[in-house]
Amino acid sequence: MPLLSVLQLFSGLLMLIAGAELLVRAAVRLAARLQVRPLIIGLTILAFGSSAPQMAVSLQATLAENTDIAVGSVIGSSIFNILVTLGLSALIIPLRVSRQLVRLDIPLMIGASLLVFVLAYNEELTPVDGLILLTALVIYLGLLLYQSRHAHRPPHLTQTPPAPWLSSLLLMLLGLALLALAGHWLLQAAVTVASDLGLSERIIGLTIIAVSTSLPALATSLIAAVRGQRDIAVGNVIGSNLFNLLGVLGITALVAPTPLSVSPNALDFDLPVMLGVTLLCLPVFYSGYRVTRAEGLLFLALYLAYGLHVVSFTTGMPLAGKLEHLMLFFVLPALVAFLLLSSLRAWRRQH
Repeated sequence: MPLLSVLQLFSGLLMLIAGAELLVRAAVRLAARLQVRPLIIGLTILAFGSSAPQMAVSLQATLAENTDIAVGSVIGSSIFNILVTLGLSALIIPLRVSRQLVRLDIPLMIGASLLVFVLAYNEELTPVDGLILLTALVIYLGLLLYQSRHAHRPPHLTQTPPAPWLSSLLLMLLGLALLALAGHWLLQAAVTVASDLGLSERIIGLTIIAVSTSLPALATSLIAAVRGQRDIAVGNVIGSNLFNLLGVLGITALVAPTPLSVSPNALDFDLPVMLGVTLLCLPVFYSGYRVTRAEGLLFLALYLAYGLHVVSFTTGMPLAGKLEHLMLFFVLPALVAFLLLSSLRAWRRQH
């Protein structure tokens, strides 16, 4: 690996941590100023900021006619956000899950994943599909705005002295700028390594670029978990996935010179895995309204299995087909059945 790539990698990681710290501090202050829960800030401003590198990469890839990278990076980022970002955050501190997430945001994220799957079923995303996705994003933001205006103000926020508007906004802009620059440097280093390894566009999008563009969301959620802001840690992940699926894919498909192509491999494996992982959130979150350390380890183990499949598929190992069949037809159905039973028990206890 060239020395410049190594320097970019370490500098990007340091800037990532600093930017996430500033962003979380600004989010807490802004929530107090607006008299809304930190969850709303995590679902909107932080999620949009975390998705900015994904938006830039997808647009650049689309204009360069590398559509497999544009689509694959969004799919890979959604899987990474749930399994790795939530998994690592839950290892730091068990995550408390708001009832709003279970009743509104998680079902909407499942609906967004299903919508992308249905629209991509003909192996392309057209400008009309992009307009549909963007319309769904506008409806979601409208629901959040309505809910924030009509929800009761949390007592601990009404007692918090509000910070000045200007300092909060400047702090947030500085954090977003650091995250954007860090993501750009990390992405450049990652693409250099991937090119040296001769990886395909789909694999680069699903792994290297997906992980690189997800690092701002990962850093933000981890810093939030360390600081005890569990609503921000969870809301940032859910909001980021919604912005990626509806906003990034929507704008990319709308401005692309030709319809975005979706590879058959993505339809056969990657999109079903993304949908399955998204569905997994509902029973996990509903069972006790929290994500425990054990469930965090489960998320990380699932991503390890997914990563193993991608590596084996890339290298042409015979293990790839067997692992794909095992995950799709045994592991995921058994996991969903187990979690549905857990949810049923939780529902009976609550009623």
